[in-house]
This record gives sequence, structure tokens and C-alpha cells, in this order.
Amino acid sequence: MTSDQRSQHDGHRLAESDAPPTLGKVISAAAIGNFVEWFDFAVYGFLATVIANQFFPSESVSLGLLKTFGVFAVAFAMRPLGGIFFGILGDRIGRKSILSLTILLMAGATTLIGLLPTHESLGIAAPILLTVLRCLQGFSAGGEYAGSIAYVMEHSPRHKRGWYGSFIPVSTFTAFASAALLVFALENSLTPEAMAGWGWRVPFLIAAPLGLIGLYLRWRMEETPAFKALAAEDSTHAHSPLRETLKSQIHSILRLGAFISLTALSFYTFTTYFATYLQVVGGLTRPGALLVSLIALVFAALFCPVAGALSDRFGRRRTIGFVCAWFLLMTIPAFLLASSGELLKAVPGVLLLAVGALTSNVVTATLMSETFPTRTRYTASAFTYNISYTLFGGTAPLMATWLIDVTDNNLSPAIYLMLITVLAAAGGLALRETHRISLVDGFTEEAEADALPNSA
Repeated sequence: MTSDQRSQHDGHRLAESDAPPTLGKVISAAAIGNFVEWFDFAVYGFLATVIANQFFPSESVSLGLLKTFGVFAVAFAMRPLGGIFFGILGDRIGRKSILSLTILLMAGATTLIGLLPTHESLGIAAPILLTVLRCLQGFSAGGEYAGSIAYVMEHSPRHKRGWYGSFIPVSTFTAFASAALLVFALENSLTPEAMAGWGWRVPFLIAAPLGLIGLYLRWRMEETPAFKALAAEDSTHAHSPLRETLKSQIHSILRLGAFISLTALSFYTFTTYFATYLQVVGGLTRPGALLVSLIALVFAALFCPVAGALSDRFGRRRTIGFVCAWFLLMTIPAFLLASSGELLKAVPGVLLLAVGALTSNVVTATLMSETFPTRTRYTASAFTYNISYTLFGGTAPLMATWLIDVTDNNLSPAIYLMLITVLAAAGGLALRETHRISLVDGFTEEAEADALPNSA
């Protein structure tokens, strides 16, 4: 074993042996910051019908929703750019500083949305400004999730990366649940006139104090052991240029991107569109639809660690196989139950979708870091994640609304989800098994076995 390998091993072994006391702070900083990011992003989806009336007044409910979800989708076009921008910086100067910047941008943009004049008082300028601020949100979000995942993964012991990494999806689902709970409380405590007048602004304005809390926690974070080891090894080549990253990782990007397409579509169908589907197709009241969504989101947050532990035990590829089989078998029943118009049927329908969405998100979280080497990890994972989310996540509510409108078939979004599942299976199952690899570049399982003959 060379001196360089032994030096890398010592740092990696220290990171794993110190994992329990260190990871509490690591997960808290990454997860709470991620919570703030996605709470801000979720509020827009849950207030879609209100926003449609305030910024896109129309005699047609479908047309207003299409415009609102169109702005939702346009914001995602900025995510790959944000992913590349923040990814390159994250691979060059480290994870900590970039994660502090992304939360500052997201919180600022969301607060400004809460202060925007509506179409009634500002005319066409109102939806234009809304679109600009949503794009700023998307640009910020492009660097957030991949950075949070890389930060936690690079601190985690290899045999529990699925478990520890699952707490980032936990914070995401909790953020959506909190947004749903707040909107649900406002809907039930305010008159329709008050909700339309000022109530819808409250969730956006909460972004300001939440953003400051997240910024404080992230500014106190330490850099990851894997990035420190790489920077110490060769400070002039601690990251790869974008062209080199795309060229060297293209096969992994395409395979992982195919699977993340399912993660993206199922996530935004479940967390954002279904609240609308339950109302428009199922005929539930807005408070009733939010209640169903809230129950499913809490369920998803609670069971993410279970999915992470199972992924650690059975491996990533088997988990991918389970996710794809689940969506192929359960998507139609989920949509049929959700469209029944009965609360007691809608809940299990959404829960069926939640199982696949949460498991897909958890295994995606680990794959994003395990698939790519340290020098390209932030850039490659952010690029892959955000391209997939732009094409299939940001367009999920828009596509679902459009498909139902043109086909007059309430199950057309379910069929679309199943078709993407086939694509995801082809890409995901072509990935190598990664659940026990080292995340320290150049450090192999054989090297560890050589250094620690009695470790078993």
C-alpha cells in the first residue's frame, strides 16, 4: 500500500469511526437547509389555484392552471444552469460555501414573491416578475439538492450511506408536508376573500426567517473529508472542467439520468400535482385534498429511513428493480382510488404512489454520490439530477393537466408515469452496484483490506 493510499485511508477511516457524533451536526445542517429550500419551492405548488386567479385571471380554470404550471415548469429550465454553475464552484472551492449561497438566493426570491403586486394592480408586469423570481428559485435549487446529498454522503460510513442519506429526502418530504399543513391551516381559518387578498402571501414571507436560520447553520458547517483529501492530494486539480466531466461520465450520466426521470416525475406528481388532481378530477374540496396530501407526505417522511436501510441491506440495483415493479403494478390503482371522490379511498390511493416516490428518492440520493468520483461529483450529479428534473419533474403538473385535457382520460397521467418507468428500468438496472464502494477517490476495497487485515 503506497503512502498516498495510506494517507487517504487514515482520513477515510477517521471519518467513518467519528461518524456517529459528527453526522448529527452534518445531517442537521444539510437537512434543515434543504428543508428551507423545498418549503419555499413547495408553497407555489400548493397555492397553484390561488396563484392562477391572482396572476393569470381567466374564465377557463384549465387555462389558468396551465399558465400557472407553465411558470412552474419554466423555473425548472434554470435548474440545469444552476446545477452546472454551483456544481463547478462546489467541486472547485468546496461544498460548504455553495450550500450557504443557494439557501440565501432561494429565501430571498421566495420572500419577494410574497411581496409581489398581483395582476389586478400591476397588469402584465405581475406574471412577468413572478416568472423571473421563479427562475431565480430554480437556479438556486439547481445547486441545492446535489450539494446537500454530496455533503452528507462524503461524511457517512459506506455501509450506512442509504440510511444517513435518507434524511435529506426526509427533509424534502417534511418541507412539502409543512407547506401543505400551513396552506391547509390558512384555508380553514381564513375566508376565501382574505385568502385571496393576503393569506396566500404568508407562506412565502415565512421564507425570510427560515432562510436566516438555514444560512446560520450552514455557515457553521465544516468541509467534507472526501473533498479535503482530494484538495490536499492535488490542490491545482481538485475539480474537473465541465467538458471533461461530461466526457468522462457520459455513460453514467445517461443511465442515472434515465432512472432519475422516474424519481422526478413521481415526486412532483405525488407532492405537487396530486393536490390539484384530487380536486379537479376527484371532486374533493381544497382543504380535503390538502389533508390527503399531508397524510401521504408525513407517511413518506417517516418511511424514508426504512427505505434507506433496506437499500443498504439489499443494494441499489435491487431497490431500483423494486421501485420500477411497484410503479408498473400500482400506478393505475393509485389513480383510480384518488379519483374516486371519497376521502377514505383517496388516502390509500395517494399512499400507493408515495411508496414508490419515497423509495425512488432515497435510492437516487445515494446513487448521485456513489456513481461519480469526488473531483466531478457535485457537477456531474447536479447536472444529471437537474436535467432529469427539468424534463420530467418541472413538467409533471403541466403534462398531467394537458394530457387529461387533450385525451379526456383521467388515467392518462398514470399511463405516462408507467411509460417513464420502463425508461427508468432500462437506465437504472444498467448501473453498477455501488452500495459498498468508497467515496474517497483512488481508495479501493482491496486497499482497505490490505491496511486493516483484522478489520473483519
